Amino acid sequence: MNITDIRMRLSKDSSKNVMATASITIDDEFVVHDIKVISGSKGLFIGMPSRRGGKDNEYKDIAHPIKLETREHIQKLILDKYDEMLKEEKENPTPPAESTTEATEE
Repeated sequence: MNITDIRMRLSKDSSKNVMATASITIDDEFVVHDIKVISGSKGLFIGMPSRRGGKDNEYKDIAHPIKLETREHIQKLILDKYDEMLKEEKENPTPPAESTTEATEE
């Protein structure tokens, strides 16, 4: 699996735990939207796209990696992109609304 593009928007509301939202393109053929960069008690992590539903009305992932290694790879690429965008924001007080990057193979 090759992540060929990452697009990200920083959150405008810093009071919430969602710091940014990302979309990834896989092999220039498949896109997954609404991957969240979340600030938790143990640091940053990603949350896959989800929705409420079922009998318990809990959030369920719509799409997610099956293998732990794949999740870790996607998370690293997205968090690296997030760090890059934060650095750009510090250097440029008016950052672009969305940023893209070409990514690498797993």
